[in-house]
Amino acid sequence: MLTQTVIDAKGFVRTVNRLAHEILERNKGAETIGIVGIRTRGDFLAHRIADKITQMENIPVPIGSLDITLYRDDLRGKINQPQLKTTDILYDITQKNIILVDDVLYTGRTVRSALNALMDIGRPASIQLAVMIDRGHRQLPIKADFVGKNIPTSYDQQIQVKMSEIDGEDAVFLMEPEGGVS
Repeated sequence: MLTQTVIDAKGFVRTVNRLAHEILERNKGAETIGIVGIRTRGDFLAHRIADKITQMENIPVPIGSLDITLYRDDLRGKINQPQLKTTDILYDITQKNIILVDDVLYTGRTVRSALNALMDIGRPASIQLAVMIDRGHRQLPIKADFVGKNIPTSYDQQIQVKMSEIDGEDAVFLMEPEGGVS
């Protein structure tokens, strides 16, 4: 695989800061928002955004983690079932503007699963989607409200988001098979 760095560590920090500012602008402050990260990297990204918003607004932002494993539509017939993690949303999402956070938006199926999971928990005033990377190729009519970077890709290419909490570094890589894009 050939690897190209599309966001380095400094760019990662700038992107998180910009996403936090855009969320605050659209919601006219932090008073009505709650942030929910889709496990695993979306959860870490959500915590970083929430920390930045808390720092800027000087009020705590409710934060939660969402496990969508049981809501996925691609598990039937798989021999190796994914490991269940926990959903930790310890605040009432009813009538909040929920910012749903994930690392990469691709087909839209993960987001659809997350929307179903959230609606089983409560009835938010709105759900807004924030992603670090939008790589295109949607299979469902889902669009992010806040995008760190749009990276149009071919089906052969992959996006890899690395975060220091689990990968030891902050970066986004575009990976493609040897010999280029077909």
